[in-house]
Formats: sequence, C-alpha cells, structure tokens
Amino acid sequence: MRAASISRRTAETDVSVSIALDGTGKASIATGVGFLDHMLELFARHGLFDVEVKVTGDLHVDQHHTTEDAGIALGQSFARALGDKRGIRRYADLHLPMDEALTRVAVDISGRPFLVFKTEFRVEKIGQFDTELVREWFQAFAMNAGITLHVETLYGDNAHHIAESCFKGLARALRQAVAVDPREDGRVPSTKGSL
Repeated sequence: MRAASISRRTAETDVSVSIALDGTGKASIATGVGFLDHMLELFARHGLFDVEVKVTGDLHVDQHHTTEDAGIALGQSFARALGDKRGIRRYADLHLPMDEALTRVAVDISGRPFLVFKTEFRVEKIGQFDTELVREWFQAFAMNAGITLHVETLYGDNAHHIAESCFKGLARALRQAVAVDPREDGRVPSTKGSL
C-alpha cells in the first residue's frame, strides 16, 4: 500500500496529514477553513486517494498559513507515499470542465518541483476564502510533492467553479500519473534510473 503520514508543527500551525494513493476517495478533512475543506475533499474523491488532513492554525490572523501549510504537508506525504516511483506512469494531462470553466492540468512526477499557474480570479474572495490562496496551496503542494505542475484555466467566470476545476484537474491528473503501468515492469520511468 502506497501510503504515508506527516506531522508538521510551527508557531503558526499544527498539521497532521495522511494519504493512501491506492484508496477509494475517502476524506476526513478539518482545517477550520470551509472552502479549503471542500477542495481537499474533492481532491481525495477525484484522485481516489484516501486523505486525512487536520490543521489547527492561526485563523485569527488569516487563512494563509493554514492553507499553505496544508499544501506543504500533503505534498510531503504524497512524495513519501510514492517512494522510489517504480512502475508509475509519471506523466498525465487533461482538460477538466466545471460548468462554464475549463482548466488544463499537466503533471510530471519528476522529482523537479516547478509550478506554472495561469489562473485568474475576477473576485478577491470565494465566501470568506481569499482567491489568491488557491495559487499558494498549489505552490506549496507542487514544491513539496516534487512534481512539475502546469495549471491553466482557459476560460471561466465563476470563481468557485474555476477553483474547483483546478483542484479536480490536479486530482484526476495525479490519479493517472501515479497509476502503475504494467509495461514498466517495476522500472523507474526515466532514462536516468531515478526520479
């Protein structure tokens, strides 16, 4: 079972995360940030990852540290669960529609973290959630998961739909990229022999 748990404590947050890559999409999420909980629940469901996230953060300041640190810890647990990456498909890309919004996501589980994030929001908030924190979460996740990640919203109007298309798109792309390719016969999918 490809699974891992991470605990991370700072002066700003106390985070515990676990992920099982070969799960069924079960989620137990409690960050204190309702919109983030919703995004992480659908990340689990559409990735078919079993995910637990618990964060106690300095929400009296704002939601930034809670959102970023949840991304850091989930990225670290994702990388640890993958281990040496033997046999995985490694690459995936797709277009994810969410009503009027369409987002393209491409991922390379490369060990070389990089984020290209071309998504804009016309409003500053989705409910009480700062829309700029969507990018912060993706940055934290990609850097700590060790993946190259491209996210581009091609069009859309509703900020909730745009954000949801990004999270669902990531989940679906990762689901494909972590899948075991029987033709790889347990090899690391790289001419270098390691990722």
